[in-house]
Amino acid sequence: MERLGTGIGWRPAIAEAVEAMAGIEWVEVVAENVCPGHLPDSLRRLRERGVAVVPHGVGLGLGGAERPDPVRLAALAERAEALGSPLVTEHIAFVRAGGERTASRGLEAGHLLPVPRTREGLAVLCENVRIAQDQLPVPLAVENIAALFSWPGEELTEGQFLYELADRTGVRLLIDVANLHTNHVNQGEDPAAALDALPLEALAYVHVAGGFERDGVWHDSHAHPVPEPVLAVLAELASRVRPPGVLLERDERFPSAAELEAEVAKIRRTVAVAGRDRVPVGAGARPGSAPASGAGVATGPVADEAARTRLALGQTALLSALVAGTPAPEGFDRGRLRVQSRMLTAKRGSVVASLAPELEQILGDTYRPRFLRYAAGRPLTGGYRGDALAFALHTLREEPPAERAVRRALRDWWIERSGRASLVGRPWARWARVARFALLGR
Repeated sequence: MERLGTGIGWRPAIAEAVEAMAGIEWVEVVAENVCPGHLPDSLRRLRERGVAVVPHGVGLGLGGAERPDPVRLAALAERAEALGSPLVTEHIAFVRAGGERTASRGLEAGHLLPVPRTREGLAVLCENVRIAQDQLPVPLAVENIAALFSWPGEELTEGQFLYELADRTGVRLLIDVANLHTNHVNQGEDPAAALDALPLEALAYVHVAGGFERDGVWHDSHAHPVPEPVLAVLAELASRVRPPGVLLERDERFPSAAELEAEVAKIRRTVAVAGRDRVPVGAGARPGSAPASGAGVATGPVADEAARTRLALGQTALLSALVAGTPAPEGFDRGRLRVQSRMLTAKRGSVVASLAPELEQILGDTYRPRFLRYAAGRPLTGGYRGDALAFALHTLREEPPAERAVRRALRDWWIERSGRASLVGRPWARWARVARFALLGR
């Protein structure tokens, strides 16, 4: 595997800080947030300096019941080529459910949700990974996620599940040590045991991120400094294998450039110190360890359509409980599902606010409670931009602000963003606006 070195997640809010940061050898970008034909100038300059850029996908849903969407796969491939990337990465998760296979409406989680660690779930995931590998121009690596809950009837530990996945497909692994810590706190899974089971020779790189604990639940926030327990897991991994790359993830509440640089330096030191007594890679490799490429790998059982349908029904029932208020499926921890449901709604409101900041500016402190009321029982079925428009229209119809100026500003925003701005300045615009307001019910 190509050595990447030490890197940081590139985000527009810290673009200047990343460019000026000493010792940054590579960066990672959220694949869905970059347009191949209009790359940010900052990324162009980094590439010109020889800094590798890796697209990190969040929307493919490789752990879902359906085969990977060819359009999404093509988009990920296009970004890898536009960025000249050495590899692309995605998550071991499902992000949507429902649809034709279950004769139900399609639902979007807006978040990464855990897949069942069963033999059947593994077979579906392996086939989906192989499909993705065949369509991508560069190697694929997949990431373990942070989970607040687990599926009933699981047959494999996290380490066993990842080992089997790599062994059957030859896929590379992106190990997030913060997620291993999260699963330790939330589900009692031992990070060292997970590392014992992993084929570390399949390691592509490592994620490190911060979070916080509240009421016995660890929240993988990517908005806090990396805590010592996460660095301890990183050290444990680095004592076993030299990671080809290590990357700091930070998505919100960005600190100063100096603080970011200090955190990257701490991560680099942790890896260096832990590696002093490291056993060379391969010295203790077990028979059957995952190969370095997809060639000649064992395939294992193939998932049939009946298995995909069973998985689809289970994922749809779970996601419906999380985002549409239906009863929790049998065997799940209902308390954890309630916490996850609140987290999904809060994240949904934050994403809408980031995509349409005018809504929060117009509604002020009432935005958050209004959005939570709107989202209750109204699952995300399309993109976030459509969600923003639907929220604005719902607010105008169902609970319009008392202040006339606020109502007017919200109406104007909705008209403009929904494609009605072309009416402005035309002779019949006023009558059309009157008619449209009448349809709004106000």
